[in-house]
Amino acid sequence: MALFKKKAAPADAVPQSVEDVMKKYDRESNTRVWEGVPRILVQCTLALFSLFCIYVTLFATWLEEIRLTSFVACIVFLGYLIFPAKKGVQKTNHIPWYDLVLMVCGTASYLYYTIFAFDIIKQGAKFDTWQILIGIVAIVTLAEVCRRSVGLPILIVAGAFVAYALTVGLSNPSFMGKLNYTVRSLFYSKEGIFSAPINTCSKFIVIFIIFGAFLERTGIADFFIDAANVVVGRFSGGPAKVAVVASAMEGMVSGSSVANTVGSGSVTIPLMKKTGYTPEFAAAAEASASTGGQIMPPIMGAAAFLMADNLGVPYGSIIGKAVLPALLYFAGVFITVHLEAKKLGLKGLSKDQIPKFRHIWKQLYLLLPLILLIYLVSSNSKTIQTAAALSIIAAIVVSLFNKKNRLTPKRLLEALAAGGQGALGVAAACGIAGIIAGTITMTGLANVIINGIVALSGNLTIIALFLTMICCIILGMGVPTTANYCIMAATCAPILVRMGVPMVAAHFFVFYFGIVADLTPPVALAAYAGSAIAQSNPMKTAITSTKLAIGAFIVPYVFALNPIMILEGNPSFLKVLLIACTSLIGIFGVSACLEGYAIAKMNWPQRILSLAAGLLLIDPSGLTDVIGISVLALVLLWQFFQFKKNKIANA
Repeated sequence: MALFKKKAAPADAVPQSVEDVMKKYDRESNTRVWEGVPRILVQCTLALFSLFCIYVTLFATWLEEIRLTSFVACIVFLGYLIFPAKKGVQKTNHIPWYDLVLMVCGTASYLYYTIFAFDIIKQGAKFDTWQILIGIVAIVTLAEVCRRSVGLPILIVAGAFVAYALTVGLSNPSFMGKLNYTVRSLFYSKEGIFSAPINTCSKFIVIFIIFGAFLERTGIADFFIDAANVVVGRFSGGPAKVAVVASAMEGMVSGSSVANTVGSGSVTIPLMKKTGYTPEFAAAAEASASTGGQIMPPIMGAAAFLMADNLGVPYGSIIGKAVLPALLYFAGVFITVHLEAKKLGLKGLSKDQIPKFRHIWKQLYLLLPLILLIYLVSSNSKTIQTAAALSIIAAIVVSLFNKKNRLTPKRLLEALAAGGQGALGVAAACGIAGIIAGTITMTGLANVIINGIVALSGNLTIIALFLTMICCIILGMGVPTTANYCIMAATCAPILVRMGVPMVAAHFFVFYFGIVADLTPPVALAAYAGSAIAQSNPMKTAITSTKLAIGAFIVPYVFALNPIMILEGNPSFLKVLLIACTSLIGIFGVSACLEGYAIAKMNWPQRILSLAAGLLLIDPSGLTDVIGISVLALVLLWQFFQFKKNKIANA
């Protein structure tokens, strides 16, 4: 974020500055420039917003309509204060008159609802024209904040749904009748902007974003990279493996694929290039690992809270179910970078490049806030909000033991301000996601989509899964994690439920493929951000990222067809272990095919057989598992003799 810059890597290590890359690929980093006294005032305003959110979350017992409308009023006010209308060079300490008009009108429209909430509730369905105009102003100004902080893709999706409602989606014959009904539903009810996404955002997500801002300032990101260096840095292709391990750990606190890619990639990508990886592969390895952070418990890009709310299950249960699929995803990325390193004959980091273990051991205390959070959430001893608040306090205490990253009053203000700013884009996207979900509900469009895909699939679950995957990737392009899940849960998850896929598995499936949109062309924001750091070809990087993230294309099919992987059905330790092992072997087979290397360089028959074996292991039946493992074993035996033959020939 431009107001609160991360420490950049050395200039000779990063071709483009971290700030420039973030501004180009992360809309939330494209902010106004405030200096001097105005900067301090803006920081204080953002910090007050964070404190307001913490207070409301933990202590206030306000009417829900008052709580949510006041929250969105703050989002609109701060959105226009922080984000300019377009990218590019910004005048220092300047906000144009039209932004002030939008700020005042938008904020006032939400505060009108806050102040007169009781009267509005009593009105029922009767609204005057001027009230409808207030609702239109509220919707449009929030949409503009979302465009500035998140981007156009989510607004294009929302606009298409609203246009459908105003044309053929509603039965009211007149346009004005449709418009009035749409505004009432989207603004004056709990089925639009003020539905589950923004409710969950205000109650849970914001306080976890604030926690992430505090945790970041304890130096935990550097600790993750150092720890990953100690664990895997010395092995073949060490820097790429460091990127995978570090990003898996950073994903526990990160809420953005792009931010994660740029944050750790500024260190790992130059090292990968020096080791011998191509620029495209180096950028792709970091992007695919960083995107995986969004599916890594306990935070999961904050979508875990929405999922728990949608499914009516405890948050601790969601993160427990997410562990094995996430580990298999990262195992897939790890396997691919290992095979690439072996194929290229790459070495690991030298001894002097790897931190000493005693240095890491002395910093283990940095994990205490995370450990406390996981314990409090999984034990259900505290509410989620209280657990996050206590973890923030733990992060402050932990920082006192680190002179370099000690949270002084000034840095406390910066952390609160960074947390408040980080919440703006997420909240705006959640509001727009609520509009999408509300439009789908009031028009009955969900049934149209579901019936269409069910008809196309011919009642074959695997075809329905494939078609749903395509929908998720298209709808998820350029959309933040939380809003991404909201859209998928409203549009795509019901399709799979209709086809007999268990509810939890269906929601995990659409969540995974929504996230994969950050890697798949043409809107592969995480891959493009990594490409900017590596100075590689963006499209080649995106294609390579998709190849590296092959686990994300396999694992969801496995748990959709066999929900035991996510601890659904009748799981036992042996059943879970069996499906984990077969899935890992399947991922290895597909990864080897895509890399063209296992023990030695693969010819095309070996690659085809390896791919077939990997795909057979997706099916949960025992017969396909036996065939898949047998075929892959034959391929590896073939590879072994080929390796021996090549070794003798080269001797």
